[in-house]
Amino acid sequence: MLANIYTAFGLVFDPYVLAVILGSSMFGLFMGAIPGLSATMAVALLVPVTFFMPPVPAVAAMVSATAMAIFSGDIPGCLLRIPGTPSSAAYTDEAYAMTKKGQGEIALGASLVFSAVGGLFGTFVLILAAPVLAELALKFSSFEYFWLVLMGLTCAIFIASDNALKGFVSLFIGMFIASIGMGNPAGVPRFTFDNADLLSGVSLVPLMVGMFAMSEVLRYAVSKDQAMTIPDGKVGNVFKGMWALTVKYPKSILRGSVLGTLVGILPGAGADIAAWMSYAMSKKMSKEPEKFGTGHPEGIVESGAANNSALAGAWIPALVFGIPGDSITAIVIGVLYMKNLNPGPMIFVENPVSMYAIFIVFILANLLMLPLGYWCIKVSKRILGVPRNLLMPLILLFCIVGSYATNNSVSDVGIMLVFGLLAYLMEENGFPVAPAVLGVVLGGMLEEHFVTSMIKADGEFLAFFNRPIAGTLGVVTILLWLLPLVMRGLRKKPVIA
Repeated sequence: MLANIYTAFGLVFDPYVLAVILGSSMFGLFMGAIPGLSATMAVALLVPVTFFMPPVPAVAAMVSATAMAIFSGDIPGCLLRIPGTPSSAAYTDEAYAMTKKGQGEIALGASLVFSAVGGLFGTFVLILAAPVLAELALKFSSFEYFWLVLMGLTCAIFIASDNALKGFVSLFIGMFIASIGMGNPAGVPRFTFDNADLLSGVSLVPLMVGMFAMSEVLRYAVSKDQAMTIPDGKVGNVFKGMWALTVKYPKSILRGSVLGTLVGILPGAGADIAAWMSYAMSKKMSKEPEKFGTGHPEGIVESGAANNSALAGAWIPALVFGIPGDSITAIVIGVLYMKNLNPGPMIFVENPVSMYAIFIVFILANLLMLPLGYWCIKVSKRILGVPRNLLMPLILLFCIVGSYATNNSVSDVGIMLVFGLLAYLMEENGFPVAPAVLGVVLGGMLEEHFVTSMIKADGEFLAFFNRPIAGTLGVVTILLWLLPLVMRGLRKKPVIA
């Protein structure tokens, strides 16, 4: 084990890998600081670049960019009341209220410092929990995996969507996309419409780039937003007063870190949901709830810790079970397969050095967040002033080149454009994209485990409940399905005077 850790340190602290981490961190800070350019979009645009990298720097690029983008989304939220990323939206009003009170330094400092603290907490949970869960996962058969995937898809609907019905429709769109081609247990061409390019299915990378990057380009083309107006005034030492906040709100920091990690583990939830839940819990548990919304740092401290701890938490199901915790890890899973780091319980046995290297990168990225985040805050006016009419054509170019480079196929560019348009239409009509992405990633896995299990059970469906772990997962999943009906029944129950 010590030899593997020593080798992993050697891989991470190679000058090339360190340069990749630094470059992708700067890219992530830039992407997060521009409103509308999310962390998921940053990762999607990095995928084509990782084709030419060894496994460790490829994954390191994604980890670094994601951590930085989630933090830097707080900067325009604090200065402009425009969240840079969806996870920043939960406490944007609070941070902006602090800026108007002349406490912008404290708001930005809290976002930076406690994002790093939450990220480190989530990383240590990842390091400790993932190998233990991997040992448990070795006992899983196709029955357990079927229920686990089904539970993940269920959580994606009920957690990641305000409207469960629209989340359900989005999920089925994704599962339909996953069924295209011959990649099914029977090996029968489905929904190919006699197009030879679709026999191998829809390529995941062009689909991801289209749904998360191309859709933003289309949105800009319709809205034509230009550069934002930045308020005057300098930002001083953002670290001043952070120790006082740490001493004053230790429970909030711990609560946000724990909740963020747990929410991150749930498939389909991610940093966005973690931040909203954490802010709501902070207000409910606070001794001063009346101060929330007036420029009070407590909610920022707790939510800032939650959104970055959720990032590491989302990697736990992704590495152990191959089930993405959020849309970012859905993309990362595709890269892991591409680099022969196949997610699953055996990854810790077959690639221990790479796993230790990923853990070290997580720690390094969160530590780097402090100096790089401080620099980003200092130059935030210039970053936020980049005209959209210069930025969006460059992103479109990256989308086209990246999609083509996947298989050197023009048809992949067409796939990217089609799914970019689909994602744009979905979001414009209130249909969340995340369930669709999870449907694409998990749809094939669900079908494969179901068919395999039915063959084993000779068509007897009760066999799905015969094994202890499978039965428990099955009951929990069915209860999740029944929960909305029960809640609706309780709401309609007449009150007896």
